[in-house]
Amino acid sequence: MERFWLFLVFLGSALLLGFLSVVFALVWVLRYREGLGWNGGSEEFNWHPVLVVTGFVFVQGIAIIVYRLPWTWKCSKLLMKYIHAGLHTIALTLAIIALVAVFDFHNAKKIPNMYSLHSWIGLIAVILYALQLVLGFAVFLLPFTPVSLRAAVMPLHVYSGLFIFGTVIATAFMGITEKLLFTLKPPASLPYSALPEEAVFVNILGVLILVFGALVLWMVTRPHWKRPLEQSSVIEQHSEGRLKGEDSTMTDYSSEAAARKRNLNLDEAGQRSTM
Repeated sequence: MERFWLFLVFLGSALLLGFLSVVFALVWVLRYREGLGWNGGSEEFNWHPVLVVTGFVFVQGIAIIVYRLPWTWKCSKLLMKYIHAGLHTIALTLAIIALVAVFDFHNAKKIPNMYSLHSWIGLIAVILYALQLVLGFAVFLLPFTPVSLRAAVMPLHVYSGLFIFGTVIATAFMGITEKLLFTLKPPASLPYSALPEEAVFVNILGVLILVFGALVLWMVTRPHWKRPLEQSSVIEQHSEGRLKGEDSTMTDYSSEAAARKRNLNLDEAGQRSTM
């Protein structure tokens, strides 16, 4: 890999910032809010930011860059596909639980649902993410899916994955700001505009999420950090055909090798996938 040490710096920084984002989200709800619970009150709502940051931001980011890890390049392509899909499944599951927590809280407190821009964009992101995951399973994991279809869908798969990731981060910013505006106001506390301690702490959380997202997007868009294509055993089979002296076999193999080469080019969807 070109500039392997630089990749490690970016990877280590992304992992550290993503982990710190999760820690900051936990500290926020445990220290400044009412903690965590599942009773229809504020404690249940607090699961929403924690699970969104953990699953929809951190785990999704790891799922996006998992193909870039050089020490996984010797693993089979199919194994990496399952790991990639599994991480996204975890992220979606946590996001759905986060939505349930919000709806339960709103219903228990007689608060209207789906009235803010944050809720609109957030629900759209979850729906698109679910569709992306189902499409990914159908196209890239089912063995009978034509390779040509995988190649055709791959550009949309990559673009929509990065688009959803960016949308999730933007939605998290809206949610953080909305929550602070609703809770930081007199007489319970200083207003958000006065920048009390909680506001500073949560603003730092937003910065951590921003830089984490920027690092993930940078890593996943560097062409020299992509997973290399698997090489076919052309030389070995060519030698075997020569030893047998079967000209017809060599002719058949040449056609087969050319087809395999085309399939490898088409099947970059499985090896260079970012979403």
